[in-house]
Amino acid sequence: MTATSPFTIDIAKVLRDKAGDKARYVPGFVVAWLKKIIHQDQVNEFILAEGDKQGVEWLEDCVKYLDMRLQVEGEENLPPAGTGRYCTFVSNHPLGGIDGVALGAILGRRYEGEVKYLVNDMLMNLHGLAPMFIPINKVGAQSRNFPLMVEEGFRSQNHIIMFPAGLCSRRIKGQICDIPWAKTFVVKSVETHRDVVPIHFGGQNSEFFYRLANISKRLGIKFNIAMLFLVDEMYKNTHKTFTIKIGKPIPWETFDKSRTPIQWAAYVRDLVYKL
Repeated sequence: MTATSPFTIDIAKVLRDKAGDKARYVPGFVVAWLKKIIHQDQVNEFILAEGDKQGVEWLEDCVKYLDMRLQVEGEENLPPAGTGRYCTFVSNHPLGGIDGVALGAILGRRYEGEVKYLVNDMLMNLHGLAPMFIPINKVGAQSRNFPLMVEEGFRSQNHIIMFPAGLCSRRIKGQICDIPWAKTFVVKSVETHRDVVPIHFGGQNSEFFYRLANISKRLGIKFNIAMLFLVDEMYKNTHKTFTIKIGKPIPWETFDKSRTPIQWAAYVRDLVYKL
């Protein structure tokens, strides 16, 4: 998705920007369907109502807008604010969007806005969240800057929120869980002496979402079709209660040479699912 201004989303413009002259061959009913799937009018109504709000205030308003009831367990495990030491918060990614909103609201308030996400660069177009995002695009021209942007994020005076799976959870062998986690959070946390705080976010998307994701995978479709439905899934998850379990911080010194970084990432992933 992209924005026609800092505030609104326009699918027709996205198609023109991405497809150029070929966009005129996209049938009108397809454009209308896409607008419906991403709830363009509803999302824009919220964005316009928020105006110039940004950061934690925007996130908290989004939680209220979606009527998310958040039950936090283990809040005493959160490191104190104002110590000058920064952590890496890692979580499973069951919902693909509003789990990030919820964690940002909770941790952003706790640490007075000193938090950053590593996220897909498309989300930078959400004006309210842009100040909290470190945009990631592993393809195209920006891919050359990816290592530097990650490095700057971890060396900043901000806590980092990461979803190491990179994708929202899938149904794997009958269980809703993340795909294997990437090792970046381990490597960079060790380099910058950041303790790692494991978080488990309870929740799931619809059966339709998981079936679509698995069918696409079996057919070998490289484009993440399921991603198109994440906003629709967000609205399906309104008015629900979510349990967030926060584990004890893992000292960065834990991640020694006894395991490879990818093995340590798998270890932390397992801890998250045991919370």
